[in-house]
Amino acid sequence: MDVIGKALEDHQTLADTGRPYTQETKDGYIIREFSDKTSSMEFVWHRDREDRVIEPLHKTDWKFQLDNEVPKELNRIFIKAGTYHRLIKGTGDLKLKLIKL
Repeated sequence: MDVIGKALEDHQTLADTGRPYTQETKDGYIIREFSDKTSSMEFVWHRDREDRVIEPLHKTDWKFQLDNEVPKELNRIFIKAGTYHRLIKGTGDLKLKLIKL
């Protein structure tokens, strides 16, 4: 794959994925960016196929919620595979580091 093809593969936009974020693959992890212009309705309950760790890359008032728990501050969080969870929109854009385990 040429350099341009790799760059396009590593940087996905909302139009490419149908998801409320853009993402870029780095050295062994993913950077996801969520825009404050995205409707709160886009942040739905979902679950993933693998364990993962997420961590905000800046101070934020966005929240994180696991199934059957109250929302909590978005800090470094471990998410077990198959566990329903969601983001709760705060103010400003959100930039996360995501590591699939």
